[in-house]
Amino acid sequence: MAIFNHQVRALLDAIEEPALLVTDQRITAANQSARDLLGARIEGSDVRLAIRHPEALEHILAGKPGKVALVGLGGAERPWELSISSLANGVQLVRMTDRSAARAAERMRVDFVANASHELRTPLATIIGYAETLSEADRIDPATRTRFGETIHAEARRMLRIVEDLMSLSRIEADRFVTPRDHVSLEEIARIAAENGRPLAEARGCRILVEAEPELPPIAGDFAQLLQLTDNLVANAIRYGCGPADCVVTIRAARDDGNALLTVSDTGDGIPPEHLPRLTERFYRIDAARSRDAGGTGLGLAIVKHIVERHRGSLEIKSAPGRGTEVTVRLAFAADQPAPS
Repeated sequence: MAIFNHQVRALLDAIEEPALLVTDQRITAANQSARDLLGARIEGSDVRLAIRHPEALEHILAGKPGKVALVGLGGAERPWELSISSLANGVQLVRMTDRSAARAAERMRVDFVANASHELRTPLATIIGYAETLSEADRIDPATRTRFGETIHAEARRMLRIVEDLMSLSRIEADRFVTPRDHVSLEEIARIAAENGRPLAEARGCRILVEAEPELPPIAGDFAQLLQLTDNLVANAIRYGCGPADCVVTIRAARDDGNALLTVSDTGDGIPPEHLPRLTERFYRIDAARSRDAGGTGLGLAIVKHIVERHRGSLEIKSAPGRGTEVTVRLAFAADQPAPS
């Protein structure tokens, strides 16, 4: 019997979610997860005292095998799936699976679809409205026709940028478990990104500077994704960090504590602190109208975050009103490189 009880205990402890055995309305055994959730001394106690949840007790006391969704165990809004299995000699195995992560993921999916639909619906409605006017109006002066055509083109381009960014996110997420192993020069990335951003910078009266530490070892990464990351950071710095006065966007490639640092900073207006925790959320905007006018899709920093996660790096955003913004990405050097001094 002692060996049997030891085996039962080992089996229960091997189950990650809360699990317990119930015999004649009494808890005869519980694993550590169940004791953490319901109390350290629940073994031997009446199940009606240990689980103070009417719906859960109703199913356990009925003794019918099956699964049921519950809310309220371990927290007012915490969702669970209660699973009851009948064993020999009237013993019931009760397992409780926390569905919080699954519910959060589903909520994120629903919110994402709603936000993406809204972002695409707005320019589409403009395109339809202007196109209908052009097709139905008998006479439209050339200046108005040109203006309508330019608006339709601009809104179509905006939709294309959103779709392209959504596709980028999908590709990055598909590769998230594949560690990139190419050797990439951060200095090269910085200089190409500076050239890519120069036309937009000139249009905004902004200068781009590149500062690269000499003899910086290569990092392990995906060249195309790291260039996309840097392009997004530079474009954001130009769009939102360049004011009417002479503004400077600086791209730095350096090393610190054995890691590579890629930093993009601007001398613009800065960001209020309450917005900083949400900047990498999809479609989150501090000022939606300004973002659309500047040509942003609301996905740039979300793409940056996912690329950093795929590279097992870290992302830090520092900003304050009147002090500009600094975004730092910390990445690992290629493994077969000598440790930087």
